Amino acid sequence: MTTMRIEIVVDQRAPRVWHQRLQDRLARALPDAAIRFRQAEGTAAFPPMIDHLLRLERALNRNPRPRLCDSARLPETGTGEELDASIIIDCTNREGPVPHLGDAMILRPLYDGQPGELAAAAALLAGCCPNLSLENMRSGGIVATGLPSLEIADGLTGGLEAVASRMIYLIERALLSRGPMPELPPAPQSTCAPRGVAGYFLRSLAHHCARRIYHLCCYSPHWRIGWRFNDGPGVIETGDLSGPAWRPLADLGDAFAADPFPIEWRGKSYIFFEQLEHRIDKGKIFAQEFDASGPIGAPFLVLEEPWHLSYPFLIEHDGTLYMIPEASLSGALSIYQCVEFPRKWECVGQLLTGIEAADATVFQHAGRFWMTSVIRDGVGGYSDVLAIHHATTLFGPWTEHALRPALVDSRFARPAGAVVARNGELWRPVQDCSTGYGKRLALARIDVLDPENFSQTIEHVISPGSQWRGDRLHTLNRWGRLECIDGAIFTPKNRTLRRVSNIVVDR
Repeated sequence: MTTMRIEIVVDQRAPRVWHQRLQDRLARALPDAAIRFRQAEGTAAFPPMIDHLLRLERALNRNPRPRLCDSARLPETGTGEELDASIIIDCTNREGPVPHLGDAMILRPLYDGQPGELAAAAALLAGCCPNLSLENMRSGGIVATGLPSLEIADGLTGGLEAVASRMIYLIERALLSRGPMPELPPAPQSTCAPRGVAGYFLRSLAHHCARRIYHLCCYSPHWRIGWRFNDGPGVIETGDLSGPAWRPLADLGDAFAADPFPIEWRGKSYIFFEQLEHRIDKGKIFAQEFDASGPIGAPFLVLEEPWHLSYPFLIEHDGTLYMIPEASLSGALSIYQCVEFPRKWECVGQLLTGIEAADATVFQHAGRFWMTSVIRDGVGGYSDVLAIHHATTLFGPWTEHALRPALVDSRFARPAGAVVARNGELWRPVQDCSTGYGKRLALARIDVLDPENFSQTIEHVISPGSQWRGDRLHTLNRWGRLECIDGAIFTPKNRTLRRVSNIVVDR
């Protein structure tokens, strides 16, 4: 068997931490591959003004950990000699291909269609997120595209880190996916006008100060759940929020409620959801009972762990009810069995371990169980990398999809509720986080899903508005007549102002 020989070519003036992380990730994924660096002449180094800005951000943020855009010393680095490599990853911004021997496949990262990280920095300085693509330089075709999430990016440093971490995922996908690489349309370029470094810093500083003041005065985000009884078509069918009026679940003020999952089980109806006290900042799973007129009594705690819990996905299997809550901080996806409905749940296994996965959503299709989730590797956003796993039974073993990952896209990757079968088609609600976490919902029709392939088509994008006020919308579920969504609203910490704002929002 021929050993895969991978060469990562970097500008000798600009080796970075993300290049080292790329090598580490590929070494773990391809343990039999021989991987080395080669330095080449180029102009990929950042101008002094950008370097000054990155150092200034580091000082202001007081974050000592190495960032992916930091300079690095790379091990086992050649100085220009050619290697008989089978794959070359050209991270420079040179115009033509790097010198090489033989018939090596040459992959080149592009940012808004341009090589070199300076193009990524230019888009970020202009207030845009660069579109990522990976070019096969032999054919000129694009073999992978992606749009990173900037939801937690702190300035230019955080933006560059998010971009670099997602480029690593695209390269990994290209090398690990089985079969020939498909050629895709080029990623569209961002359209923001170029801006200077000084202007970016002043705007970033003003934005940072405004956010600090806002967080001192208000809870952010403050999620609330909307519910309605609906005997007709719902959001999945209509593609909008029309129909019976949405009614907010009672708001506690000092805690928010999100990720509603309704269910009727053994003659009783409940909504299970995440409740998070702002002062503690750790989610727990609560339940609210419903009857034919609406909520009964107060919500109550059903599940708490030492780590944050949210997104209490429910699934019935062989007459037993299970919950798979989001628990990414635990490093595993655990499954809980309901042993006394609705209050008592016991952990009965771990479906996946050693993974930072959020919002796992399980469904059945073509004789298999499928699981969608969003993953990360310690850096970048939480909403842009879609992983798919499949198994023949609910308890596994679960196998990772051939596309690793299935998608890198802040618009349409993150699950937003249970997958719904309608008219012979599968529909998955997804979060559109391209302008911020949980800003909008989208409805995606799954066109192809098997162990080797996945594709989806976005048919509707749904924003909050007159039918559901607020500035975010990120979960959709229905069980029978009971349909649920959630969203975030302006919530001052002052109780008097909070009462006034609730009246305004709920009108």
